[in-house]
Amino acid sequence: MALARLALEAGKDSPDVLWMAGSTLLFFAGAHEMAAAAIDRALMLNPNSAHAWMARGYALLGRAQPDQAIQAFERAMRLSPLDWLGRTFTNGIAVAHLSSGRYEEALDWADRALREEPGYRQALRSKAVACAQLDRTEEAHEALNQLIESEPELTIARFRAFWSRVFSPEVMAIYADGMRKAGLPEE
Repeated sequence: MALARLALEAGKDSPDVLWMAGSTLLFFAGAHEMAAAAIDRALMLNPNSAHAWMARGYALLGRAQPDQAIQAFERAMRLSPLDWLGRTFTNGIAVAHLSSGRYEEALDWADRALREEPGYRQALRSKAVACAQLDRTEEAHEALNQLIESEPELTIARFRAFWSRVFSPEVMAIYADGMRKAGLPEE
């Protein structure tokens, strides 16, 4: 966190430094306001940075603004349709739909992310949760089993320990409920 804060000072005119430091502060410190300010400055300096738009999408999810997050992810996709991080844009849209209770749309976007990168853990989580919320129990179990193959130590408690810094309590509740329905243990 200290290095990310130093990067914000030293790289205050570099859009790439700003969005990366902002993302680090969001994901690892839960510093939503500081992260959003850095990412907004990155976009002011370079409004065509697909990665800064992706970072903005995740910052908006943390602020419980899923529709604005979708717009940010869509803009990132338009700016860089073949981006090597495209799966994160796509899964960001899945998470936004999950947080709004639009589970069919979330499932569609999670599947798109998985087509881009089969085995992508975040998309497997989104798929398991969406399927569980749609009472598609078998599909939820399949996605969860794939996820556990690459992340055998995953529990709801471990998921909460990391992601509660990033996502709103409402999003965390949807994920915890869906993963519980899919069969993930609490501890």
